[in-house]
Amino acid sequence: MVAGPAMATEHWVGDDQGWKLDFNYTTWAATKEFHVGDKLIFKYKKDAHNVYKADQEAFKSCTPSSDVTPLTSGNDVISLTSPGKKWYICGIGKHCEKGVKLAINVLAAESGAPAPSPSSPSGPASSSASWISPDSKFVAVVAAAFAMFVVIMT
Repeated sequence: MVAGPAMATEHWVGDDQGWKLDFNYTTWAATKEFHVGDKLIFKYKKDAHNVYKADQEAFKSCTPSSDVTPLTSGNDVISLTSPGKKWYICGIGKHCEKGVKLAINVLAAESGAPAPSPSSPSGPASSSASWISPDSKFVAVVAAAFAMFVVIMT
């Protein structure tokens, strides 16, 4: 059997809406699965928002820690390097209190299995095209069949 390496998924936070006011990040995160090795991409208008990595208390109180430097590029990429709960907030004005905050649970990396389709600005991963993402057994069968076809044809 042939198994490909696991590939990281890039999660565009908020999909095509980005990091902004008037968006439900709790609902958005509930439709995703996050793994070690994946990346979060926060897109927003520079100077309109920022991104603070937070702990649970800072997330609940919407008070960024004074020893954390915010990300401010408008195109911030955060690599998910360890499993567990992760929290992110916007520290501009009352944005966090108005819902510009994200809580996710990062799962251990999946070894040897193909990663799910990336969730990009074209829409959430649960779109009607999600059936295209094959499981590892299907990939192995197709790879073996292709290898046999190549041997027969040569």
